[in-house]
Amino acid sequence: MPSVFVQGRPVDSYPRLAPEARHGKVRRITEAGEEVLHKPCRDVTEFGPDLAALIDDMFLTMYIADGAGLAANQVGVDLRLFVYDCPDDDGVRHVGHIVNPVLDPLDAAHRRLLDEGEGCLSVPGATMDVPRPDRAVVRGFDRDGEPVVIEGTGYFARCLAHEADHCAGRLYLDRLSRRERKDALRQVADRRDEVLARRAANVEALKA
Repeated sequence: MPSVFVQGRPVDSYPRLAPEARHGKVRRITEAGEEVLHKPCRDVTEFGPDLAALIDDMFLTMYIADGAGLAANQVGVDLRLFVYDCPDDDGVRHVGHIVNPVLDPLDAAHRRLLDEGEGCLSVPGATMDVPRPDRAVVRGFDRDGEPVVIEGTGYFARCLAHEADHCAGRLYLDRLSRRERKDALRQVADRRDEVLARRAANVEALKA
């Protein structure tokens, strides 16, 4: 069984970092409380070099932050778009991007909720248990405007649902109870500086 799927298709080999990252620039990651994260994003209507450059930047920024996925509003751009480099529960790596994603609704009879730890690059340092379906199907387009369908299970399904939430202006914090949310924000207060220092060190290592 192939170990890597790119844009939903198996490949024989693939580099440690997606090739897009070689052309990208590191952007600042927005944090919970900033307006761009808390409102639905706009549809992408123009496919071209500007969109491709944004995707390149998002891949590199995601890697610098040690993330598994990143939505455009997490770099301050209110467009419906996300990138991902994420394993599923079988250890298969999934890499790609999706423009104007739509998460398929799942029949309750055909889904199982998993209540597992979830973090977010825009909530630095916090990890909380969030119930998510164990399967996700996202439909959208690639950078060239070609239709794509991405299906994931386990941890990768969690990633897809999490990033689709971002495009709708929702953070995982919004799925928590008030008490759980306070716990998450306490974790941020305790660990944020450490997380940001690690990201800064990754940027410096990139320059070396």
